[in-house]
Amino acid sequence: MSMNNYKYFLYARKSTDVEDKQVLSIEAQITELRAFARQEKLEILEEFIEKQSAKIPGRPIFNDMLSRIEQGEANGILAWHPDRLARNSVDGGKIIYLLDGGGLATLKFPQFWYENTAQGKFMLNIAFGQSKYYVDSLAENTKLGLRQKVRRGEYPALAPVGYINDSRTKTIVVNKKKSVIIRRAFELYAKNGSRLEDISNFLAQHGIHSRNGKRLHRDRISFILSNPFYIGLFRYGGEIHEGKHQPVVSKKIFDKAQEVLKARSRPQYKQKNEPQPFCGLLSCASCGMMINSEYKVKRQKNGNVYEYVYYHCTKKNKAVKCPEPCFRQEDLDKQISALLQKFSLRQDWAAKLTAMLEKEKTEAAQSSTAFVQEAGNRIRAIQTKLQRLLDGYLEQDIERAIYRTEKAKLLSEKKSLEEQMARIEQKQTCWLELMQ
Repeated sequence: MSMNNYKYFLYARKSTDVEDKQVLSIEAQITELRAFARQEKLEILEEFIEKQSAKIPGRPIFNDMLSRIEQGEANGILAWHPDRLARNSVDGGKIIYLLDGGGLATLKFPQFWYENTAQGKFMLNIAFGQSKYYVDSLAENTKLGLRQKVRRGEYPALAPVGYINDSRTKTIVVNKKKSVIIRRAFELYAKNGSRLEDISNFLAQHGIHSRNGKRLHRDRISFILSNPFYIGLFRYGGEIHEGKHQPVVSKKIFDKAQEVLKARSRPQYKQKNEPQPFCGLLSCASCGMMINSEYKVKRQKNGNVYEYVYYHCTKKNKAVKCPEPCFRQEDLDKQISALLQKFSLRQDWAAKLTAMLEKEKTEAAQSSTAFVQEAGNRIRAIQTKLQRLLDGYLEQDIERAIYRTEKAKLLSEKKSLEEQMARIEQKQTCWLELMQ
């Protein structure tokens, strides 16, 4: 068959993958291929343009082009280089199979020599194999680089909400505005008075939404509240690692939030009337029954809304008809305050307590120093355990699941000790000053 009887499909491809960074753009490929076709007097029936990676099979436009070649519409392909056609063994094998069967008569590349001979197919096989080797080695090098970042304590992924990826230093830094909102969300949820939907509404009110501008789903809120990244750790490859980034949530608040998440794994229903202060502590002076509370809301026609809490006797004593009416919480507060004002500290007692506080201050400073030293020793012991755990895992004496679980426990304990040390060093005797 002469060259004039060949009919070609022009194929151009480029993806956003790393291996395509140095490849010509699709527009540049088409321009070069059209010029090459005019120079070589090739008949181009149609142009196929694809913006997809060739690392795995399944490119729709490429498969459609081969299907039409099998139907006899064309018998040649014009592309910039063999790696534009295939970077995996399946697609490369399809091209070779069509060349062997005669459905595909020829291939043309401006930057690669090919003839439909045994030597030409051998060289094409080498080109396809080299393309696959390049992708495989690039993936291995990328994974190696990511593992090295993890060892340095750098999170090799997109920063979670509350942080930003600094492109200049290739690090993750705190977003000053959003991190404060995330911290408040943790504190709200740790108080066990908010649902996941309430946290989603809170974040939405402060400008934190999903990518499409909607409120974050409760599953996303649960993921945020359980993400150890906010306390200086991060998950990668199924393990917990120490990070170099700045924590935005204290370990104490984070642990409380985890307890609430665990306790609320099953749906719970909020009580209609939540317990109010003093309930269970006060009893009625007339009949001896307990004092109960009741929450009331008054809405006026002008739009004003007033909230009240009333206390009243339960009146459960059937033998006594209790005459006591209900009264407002403010009135009860005044009565209790008047009773407490009758009790005051004597001057000689105050002097003795002050002397005791001075002694306590010295002992507290000594105990704080002792605790810091003990905590430091425990942290060093944890570091040793982590190293032994890693050695046992590398020697295959410890299974992966056990290694990951124990490592997460040790890192969590270490983070708690570090936070306690920092808190004690900052606030050694503050309670004594308040007592004085």
